[in-house]
Amino acid sequence: MGIKDKILGKFKTETVEEGEDFVEAIPEAEEGKVNVRIEKLQSYADADRVQQLVREGSVVFLKIKELRGKDINELKRAVDKLRKTCVAMNGDMVGVDEDFLIITPKFATIYRGKAG
Repeated sequence: MGIKDKILGKFKTETVEEGEDFVEAIPEAEEGKVNVRIEKLQSYADADRVQQLVREGSVVFLKIKELRGKDINELKRAVDKLRKTCVAMNGDMVGVDEDFLIITPKFATIYRGKAG
């Protein structure tokens, strides 16, 4: 296997309809690595995007300061929606200060200090 094959082997390709002149290459996550995303929650609609990221296995650091300053009720609705998703998929979620949430999928837990 040459260098070109090693590099291209890290990408999976999607099937292409007949007549198209390109192939979309999507990098696969490496074994043992976790995607960590930093995202902003600017409106309630952004909760759907964050839910999808967590479902795909990403740990999300979510900036909520902007929405908290703009509309606290919309923030509460979005956080409640994200919390329900975490509970349903056995994930974890915690607030950091008043400006961030950390949301993890099933395979990760958030350390909250010593018990007892």
